[in-house]
Amino acid sequence: MELDKISNLPGHVIDQILSQLSIKEAVKTSILSSKWRFKWATLPHLVFDNQCFPVSSQDQTIVKNKLVSIVDHVLLLHNGPIYKFKLSHRDLLGITDIDRWILHLSRCSIKEFVLEIWKGQRYKMPSSLFLCQNLVHLELFNCFLKPPLTFKGFGSLKSLDLQHVTLAQDVFESLISSCPLLERLTLMNFDGFAHLNINAPNLQYFDIGGDFEDISFEHTSSLAVVSIGLYVNVGNDIKQVYSNSSNLLKFFVHLPVIRRLEVQSYFLKYLAVGILPGRLPIPCVNLNYLSLRINFNDSEEVLTALCLLRSSPNLQELEVLARPEELAAVAKVINFQEDDHSSCTLNQLQLVKIFGISGTQRELNFIKLVLLASPVLERMTVKPASIDGSWELVKELLRFRRASMIAEVIYLDP
Repeated sequence: MELDKISNLPGHVIDQILSQLSIKEAVKTSILSSKWRFKWATLPHLVFDNQCFPVSSQDQTIVKNKLVSIVDHVLLLHNGPIYKFKLSHRDLLGITDIDRWILHLSRCSIKEFVLEIWKGQRYKMPSSLFLCQNLVHLELFNCFLKPPLTFKGFGSLKSLDLQHVTLAQDVFESLISSCPLLERLTLMNFDGFAHLNINAPNLQYFDIGGDFEDISFEHTSSLAVVSIGLYVNVGNDIKQVYSNSSNLLKFFVHLPVIRRLEVQSYFLKYLAVGILPGRLPIPCVNLNYLSLRINFNDSEEVLTALCLLRSSPNLQELEVLARPEELAAVAKVINFQEDDHSSCTLNQLQLVKIFGISGTQRELNFIKLVLLASPVLERMTVKPASIDGSWELVKELLRFRRASMIAEVIYLDP
């Protein structure tokens, strides 16, 4: 008889094969041989998603029953540690069975937990979640968090991803500050709190998008990558409240090693509130990538952008996306030609992308300033918002002098 190669594969090879399969496919390997029969039951990573059990029925009861049956069956037969558990299905509602599963996982030294509720109301996380003290990665979508009073934080957590979540102001601040090893934090579309006080000494990556009033950092000397989007415009009442302070200075004071910054939506307008210095007291010497969403009709936003450029001596890549809005009340007319470009030297800048412009004089003056201040620039790509006046824009771009002998200006047809 020929040698049964499948049955005689080394155990670590079988484990590697099973790790590449979905739960559904892994269970099917039970028919290969007696050695494979319950090998899937030792998988440390369990992922229940659309690929695992595609459900065609529109009846939510059928979907729920099938989902519960599959997860219960797998957990019942599982033998060994569970390090990762992911539950994400397009038809998943917040069902009480999830409480049972989380309670079971809290006794399994779970390290990575992902729960995405795609339909229905926020799902209130059970108190048993906060017993999972070995968690390294936690990811929640469409959930409500209220830890028990006995909760002292996740001592091992390094990555936290919260999207479409609800939690109180004190809960948020306590959660962040009580995760001493936290390195990555993602917050998207949250409610229940509006003041973001980020106190995380090991934080390296921070990505946020939502509606908030204020943001500040404490003990974030390791934070290197920041992406922030403020989804609502900053009102005049906010400007009056902070007129004697500076959002820009407050934002950067605890970011000494920031390397990559993305300013999205209306956050540049937030940074422009209050006193605007010509440059930051301490330059961002590590910043090599800067992305700005800007309204060139807003003088404060333009001045804020110039301050960031003057304060980033080692910037290598710049992306600017124009945010067309109604004409803002202009408090100060900015003439880039009169502004000595030597005060804004971008000696390391190599790549520039400027998208969404309409060819206004302010936009052209900004482009001219960047070209004159960048002696090692390799490529500037310009893409207007529409074809209106595009030929005139091309002619203006061709006329601009460049500090770099090798710089090419690429015009992309909108």
